Amino acid sequence: RGVDIPEGMHATVTRDYGQTANDKADELLLHLALAALAVVLLVLFALGWREAIVVGTAVVVTLAVTLFASWAIGFTINRVSLFALIFSIGILVDDAIVVVENIHRHMALGGKSLLEAIPPAVDEVGGPTILATFTVIAALLPMAFVGGLMGPYMRPIPINASVGMLISLAVAFIVTPWLAYRLLRHHVPEPEGDEPGSSVAPTSKIDRFLQRLFMRVMTPFLGHPKAARNRHRLFLGMGMLVLLAAGLAGVKLVILKMLPFDNKSEFQVVLNMPEGSTLEQTHRALVDMSQVLNGVPEVKNYQLYAGTSAPMNFNGLVRQYYLRNQPYQGDIQVNLVDKGARTRQSHQIAMAVRPALAAVAQRFHAHLVVAEVPPGPPVMAPIVAEIYGPNYQGQRAVARSMEKLFAHTPGIADVNLSVENAQATRQLIEIDRARAAALGVSQGEIVDALRAGMGGDPASYVADDNAKYAVLILLRLPQAALGSMDSILSLRVRSSAGQLVPISEVVKVVEQPWADAIYHKDLLPYTFVTGDDVGSEDSPVYGMFRLVGKIADTRLDGHHLAQEFTGPPASDAGYSVRWSGEWEITYETFRDMGIAYSVGLLLIYLLVVGQFRSYVVPLIIMAPIPLTVIGVMPGHWLFGAQFTATSMIGMIALAGIIVRNSILLVDFINHSLAAGLNLEQAVVKAGAVRAKPIILTALAAMLGAFFILSDPIFQGLAVSLVFGVMVSTVLTLLVIPLLYYAWLSRGDGRHLPATADH
Repeated sequence: RGVDIPEGMHATVTRDYGQTANDKADELLLHLALAALAVVLLVLFALGWREAIVVGTAVVVTLAVTLFASWAIGFTINRVSLFALIFSIGILVDDAIVVVENIHRHMALGGKSLLEAIPPAVDEVGGPTILATFTVIAALLPMAFVGGLMGPYMRPIPINASVGMLISLAVAFIVTPWLAYRLLRHHVPEPEGDEPGSSVAPTSKIDRFLQRLFMRVMTPFLGHPKAARNRHRLFLGMGMLVLLAAGLAGVKLVILKMLPFDNKSEFQVVLNMPEGSTLEQTHRALVDMSQVLNGVPEVKNYQLYAGTSAPMNFNGLVRQYYLRNQPYQGDIQVNLVDKGARTRQSHQIAMAVRPALAAVAQRFHAHLVVAEVPPGPPVMAPIVAEIYGPNYQGQRAVARSMEKLFAHTPGIADVNLSVENAQATRQLIEIDRARAAALGVSQGEIVDALRAGMGGDPASYVADDNAKYAVLILLRLPQAALGSMDSILSLRVRSSAGQLVPISEVVKVVEQPWADAIYHKDLLPYTFVTGDDVGSEDSPVYGMFRLVGKIADTRLDGHHLAQEFTGPPASDAGYSVRWSGEWEITYETFRDMGIAYSVGLLLIYLLVVGQFRSYVVPLIIMAPIPLTVIGVMPGHWLFGAQFTATSMIGMIALAGIIVRNSILLVDFINHSLAAGLNLEQAVVKAGAVRAKPIILTALAAMLGAFFILSDPIFQGLAVSLVFGVMVSTVLTLLVIPLLYYAWLSRGDGRHLPATADH
């Protein structure tokens, strides 16, 4: 101040992305620490403080090595990579929890010292734990190869989680047994007798409760005269629940969207006045809009930009707002108070002020866009209709008709089009060369005078010893005088005879139509109409398909338009519309993630086939994957959350987590059969004994996701994990043992594992 900023000038910091990024990073690091602490407390209450120390140490070591691996791979500490760690915290401790719980259980059986019990305890769960870890990796890793715009953005999640799973597996087999021996050797639990094949009844209250619970729940499906029919009804009921849950999206109780809006402390109002409007008219419209913003209590400050672009932000980069420099273009940068000091999210505030701002824009016959930061996927607009055809004039006429269709469709707002105002004109100053020559006036002097009057002419520099940079003196007409052509034409130039001649004597002003721009995409000329969905769904895809239905039933400018959804039209012989914008990114992302999901399921199937030497058992183990829908979709409905790309990531991760639980159950049934239990006893035993580690790992995954529930962008991932794990875990404990029982009991026991006593 006083050097770069002259005295008497006031400066306000209107944007500091460094500060906001730092605040977000600090918040996420706090959530990461809380998630790790929550998992350790879970183990503390479930198993004991020694076991909690073992698991806590495993968490710290795993996170430290994962961060080192992330750095070695080339990732930075950013919002997505931190979310990846928070999301992973619940599944990174699964291996350690399973190993510690099994050591705890073996010591409770008695008859062995801790040093003797640890190897068989680790060995018993070693195979299924290794397999389960690789199934989670198989579910997540294919997402790293998703292309398009979302692939690089989300890549840290599958890669960090996969690397972390491998590291957690090594920690569970190396650090966890050693630390368990160091901490538990002076604390030996009382025998409980729940070893597979053991005749000793469990003495733990939890174990006795689980034994009674599973005996009571499973008896109608195992030893009951109508057991087979009960199982069929149960499986049919599960299938119906899956269909009903998926149907929530069909009836719009769960809205599908690419990405939700973030709760930023800013948004942008973009104004497009009719072509030919003066800078003063644009400024007047912006000032009137600012009066609307003055009545919004959450608005901290705002800046008006007329005829020039605002400092570049996300919108400026993606939507090329930084190129806006015409007199009829303007925007308002609106800054809100911090999100902690307001109850409404930025999206709600933007939605609330849009009608009043649109009313002001309509008074000036202008187009308006209320753009949030970020506005979702990086596209020109949420809804973009690209119009192709054999004739560019015909394209322009179709675009004008489509603009009216957009404007009359309920829920569609912020309608803009690439076609300029047909009534717009421009004033062209032409020099009367004969008249100028007769008066002895140089054409160069006329041009210099016009340029100086309108744009300014550098005359000299201010002599200021304290100025760091040279201060230019610019000569030009007052701003008020630029609103009229008369002021410009009254400027005088000197003739060769020394007389001052008004410019109006040697020029004439010609009215001409506005110079229309021709837009091209992939070398094809096209026009486009843009809009946004502000209806009850608040998702551009739904608004787009409302327009699709209207266009299918309407002739625009006498033409029936063919509609393309996945690429440009095959031919420009007829008029057609290609739907772009958020729909294009949504389609490509969900298509690629669906392929990654399918590849992950195939890899899981092959891994389980290799372990169990069966083509049917993997299908049984993977059967609970559809059951995740029963938790995921109702969870989104209860939370009022949209099903987004991050929700899909959560569903993909669920596939690996749920298969992990199935593997533990099936493997324990095989161990029990090998130890001499009959099939019914083995099935009940598997549910009762494996319920504790399965529930612990499920709660750990839910706790890790719980701390990102409040984030608008990653809320979908958290909802998928919390509700998907909760519901599918409960159902898996019931469905998998019964499905495996139904398979093994067929064919007089020929499907029983080879190690079982027939």
